[in-house]
Amino acid sequence: MLKRYKWTWILLAVIVVMAGYLIYTGSGIGKSKLPVLGQVEDFSLENVDGKTVTLDNTKGKVRLFYFFYTSCPDVCPVTTFLLSQTQKQLIKDGTFAKDAEFVSVSFDPKVDTREKIKEFADKFYVDYNGWYFLRGDDQKIRDLAEKSFKIGIMGDNKDNFAHSNVIALVDRDNKVRKLYNANDTDNVTAESLAKDVKDLAKQ
Repeated sequence: MLKRYKWTWILLAVIVVMAGYLIYTGSGIGKSKLPVLGQVEDFSLENVDGKTVTLDNTKGKVRLFYFFYTSCPDVCPVTTFLLSQTQKQLIKDGTFAKDAEFVSVSFDPKVDTREKIKEFADKFYVDYNGWYFLRGDDQKIRDLAEKSFKIGIMGDNKDNFAHSNVIALVDRDNKVRKLYNANDTDNVTAESLAKDVKDLAKQ
């Protein structure tokens, strides 16, 4: 009797194991989590609408942080366009503004007025419901970039700034989980950024 149904039982066992594996991986239990790279320090900066934005205003959502200046001749417009394409991806499935936000911080407040920043941002079809464009004290912004994200900024825009072109992924609890080299266009794409944001939002 046992020999007769031996292969039936083996097949059922294989099916049960496979089903368990699919449930395990599909639930996200088996996925490796991103490491914690640091903690975002509190800040108080001015948004393009003139309102003050602090870290607490953005807490509870997954965020992408980016430091830029509007007169940047090369990487800042390109990377902001990349973020706008990521925004488009996240809007499609309702993640943007609901579970995810972007924070772009200008480190050239002498030149980057609220009006100039908005003019820059509008070129990229920014959805201001989920994307902050901030400005504030020069040194405080440099300290935020360095201490929270290990992003270096040098110069005072007399001959352009030298700065790290980095996008930072931050979780709901203000912990830095990943730093992207935005110059690596082969690997850092709108699709890959959107996927990481959505995966982190599910954790």
